[in-house]
Amino acid sequence: MIRLLLLSLLLFCTAAKAHQSSEAYLSYRVAGAEVEQRLDIALRDLDRDLALDADGDGALSWAEVRARWPDIERLAAEGLRFTADGATCTLRGRASPQLDEHSDGSYAVLISRWQCPAAVRELQIDYRLFAATDAGHRGLARIVGAAGEPLVLVPGTGVQRLSAASRGFAGFVVEGMAHIAGGLDHVLFLVTLLLVAVWRREGGGWAPRAGARSAFAETLRLVTAFTVAHSITLGLAASGLIAPPSRWVESLIALTVLLAALDNLRPFVPGPRWSMVAVFGLVHGVGFAGPLKDLGLRGQELVLPLLGFNLGVELGQLAVVALLLPVALALRGRAAYRRWIVQGGSSAIAALATLWLAERSLALNLLP
Repeated sequence: MIRLLLLSLLLFCTAAKAHQSSEAYLSYRVAGAEVEQRLDIALRDLDRDLALDADGDGALSWAEVRARWPDIERLAAEGLRFTADGATCTLRGRASPQLDEHSDGSYAVLISRWQCPAAVRELQIDYRLFAATDAGHRGLARIVGAAGEPLVLVPGTGVQRLSAASRGFAGFVVEGMAHIAGGLDHVLFLVTLLLVAVWRREGGGWAPRAGARSAFAETLRLVTAFTVAHSITLGLAASGLIAPPSRWVESLIALTVLLAALDNLRPFVPGPRWSMVAVFGLVHGVGFAGPLKDLGLRGQELVLPLLGFNLGVELGQLAVVALLLPVALALRGRAAYRRWIVQGGSSAIAALATLWLAERSLALNLLP
């Protein structure tokens, strides 16, 4: 059991790179029978499928992107089709090639204008973008100025409907859960905390807690502190009230994972551990906010997507706790748990976090 758990942890830590979630942003401006469609696609996703980096230097130039713009438009046209109230609309024109900066990097912006047969009440969207190459990709669609919530588009699942009466709450719950599942750095931060939640500080080290009640209470303190903290900054960042540079945020997230892992090996952070978790949670909350922030929602139109996304994040966290805590409780008193799981696992996590920190802060590419 010990060896299997350790092997799984090491493979998880060393073979995987922190996943950058894949989202495209789709917005429609409707004026009677006229529709303007804007599709923002991450350059990293386009480069994966179209090999935009012609000189292979690891950086995309505007010239490289511009040279392949017809291919980008063709990929977008094959991956996205819509009708208005069941009727086909006619393409009237396309805007010139352009880029935009989102919280997680540069995006190609494709703007097109369409004429529909009658005033538009509802759009039917057939979304297939990256269905064959990225099972985790999602599109986030909205009608600008409409009262309904944005819609999470899952590639290849058939026609989805978008209107002022759209109800996308459940989709954002799922999106929040997927964000946790795909965010290795967030998951490893939580795993690092749970590894020693079944222990207590004693002198300059750790000792097993006597009973399960004490371990459950400590886990509750840690999870609550993390939840409250990241919920605060998630809301602030999603609403645009705070906007620190993405590179700083991602670097700080890697640093929080590193410090938590080192604290497992030899406790050095003063005060109760939940206070450290609360401070670090503020950083993670900004990292969670990317998909919501880039939708550009404000005021009331942000409320339900924010609540749904945050609920999904919490459900994802609870799933990690439910999987790991019983195992940690059962093994907490064994020497093998201390040596191989906590010390070995925390060392592996610290090493991976160090690589992330170097990659993100220095703009390097150290992991495959």
